[in-house]
Amino acid sequence: MALKSCQRALFQVLQSRISGNSLGARAVLLRNMSSDSPLNYNYETLAVTQPKDYVKQVEMNRPEKRNAMNQTFYREMRECFRQLAVDGDCRVVVLTGAGKMFTAGLDLMDTMGLFSGDLEVGRKAMALKQKVSEMQESYTVMEKSLKPVIAAVHGGCIGGGLDMITACDIRLCTQDAWFQIKEVELGLAADLGTLQRFPKIIGNDSWLREIVYTARKFSSDEARERGLVSGIFETREAMLEGAMEIASLIASRSPIAVQTSKASLLFSRDHGVPDGLNDVTTWNASMLQSEDLMKAISAAMQKSEPTFSKL
Repeated sequence: MALKSCQRALFQVLQSRISGNSLGARAVLLRNMSSDSPLNYNYETLAVTQPKDYVKQVEMNRPEKRNAMNQTFYREMRECFRQLAVDGDCRVVVLTGAGKMFTAGLDLMDTMGLFSGDLEVGRKAMALKQKVSEMQESYTVMEKSLKPVIAAVHGGCIGGGLDMITACDIRLCTQDAWFQIKEVELGLAADLGTLQRFPKIIGNDSWLREIVYTARKFSSDEARERGLVSGIFETREAMLEGAMEIASLIASRSPIAVQTSKASLLFSRDHGVPDGLNDVTTWNASMLQSEDLMKAISAAMQKSEPTFSKL
């Protein structure tokens, strides 16, 4: 047990290269070496379940508020995905929304509290910058975990919802889903990731600028045409079934191979080809020695399905 814990911890240290946070890497190492206790997923704004082997479903759970994102939600997203990153029973996450729509975006009434107080303008600006950075991390944490996240969108996906799904690996939606980068309509620029990640997802800069500057809604068909989503389903139930099918297939693969692939994709997104090639050799210098490689090859030769150990 101790050996497996150390191996898992070392892998998480390698994961931390994505964020460049050496202190965070050491913290993960110490935490994983010290305890194998079950993780607690009790949250106020999120409902976490395990519908399939190695698949966790994280559902935004404020249906009465159309899953509007308050400060509790942002804190719990950070806590939840940091736990998922080190959960040996999780290899893939499916992100959903409860109720009639995926999310209405930022909870405006809750957010107004960020502007209260009698601080002078410079100090208030510093406090706001810190708070917005924390909110950004609530989505970036999904990338840092290296476990693929599948966003399953139904109904509206507004404002902060776009920030969130652009940080996911795979995006699916229902036929009646619609999307809106709403921030310009409210008198500000989107600042939680849409303007940074969206251009790297789609290949049409002109269309992106149009929907950002106008803040107009766009449909599921337009989202697929432009490359934001990869699949459209007639109903929410069909979409969830499709998402779980994809998640289960990913979960059946070597977790080392999947997470190494995600790490390389993320690194290469933000670096040139030579740097990306060098980075993947560093990963594979370790991963090519993994038992997963031998298991996969052996299973292929025997025409059977391999079973991979937990990280």
